[in-house]
Amino acid sequence: MIIAFYKPYGVLSQFTGDGSPNKTLAEFGFPKEVYPVGRLDADSEGLLLLSDESDSVKFLLEPRYAHPREYWVQVEGNVDTSALQRLESGILIREYRTKPAKASVLTDDAVNVLPPRVPPIRVRQTIPTSWISLELTEGKNRQVRRMTAAVGLPTLRLVRVRIGNFRLPFVEAGKWRVLSTKERKQVLMR
Repeated sequence: MIIAFYKPYGVLSQFTGDGSPNKTLAEFGFPKEVYPVGRLDADSEGLLLLSDESDSVKFLLEPRYAHPREYWVQVEGNVDTSALQRLESGILIREYRTKPAKASVLTDDAVNVLPPRVPPIRVRQTIPTSWISLELTEGKNRQVRRMTAAVGLPTLRLVRVRIGNFRLPFVEAGKWRVLSTKERKQVLMR
């Protein structure tokens, strides 16, 4: 089985704690024998897959298959064409150049489907915020945050909304369900 979960902010992508005050996946009533496919750090939210199928997990995590992952990122500042072009062409972070990505500006209407983050992001009266969509085919540790920071747009909120051709099916943080056969195909892109 493959499960889609809207991982809330402040939840670790693991079943055991790390000594921090963050919640773990053990608190959401998943079936036994499932484990996360990849990860989202505790500061990120959105689509996290869990599975009890080792072959599907290996396939999804194998870099050579370059499964696209889409993130909606709220950043501090106004996004301009130059920043989008830099994100798309690859960014040098920690002596590693990221692979080309797809980047675009999102409208407020598009992101209004997201639930409020708990706790809410900090709001500054004099500094605007913007939303961008960023599609990657790789997943280095805190890569999206490092990429946006490198173009002068610090990440305030990060939500994964798609893996492969499968979009987050609901927008209520903390909810999960087992995927249908059709949805599995969208995830596995086979």
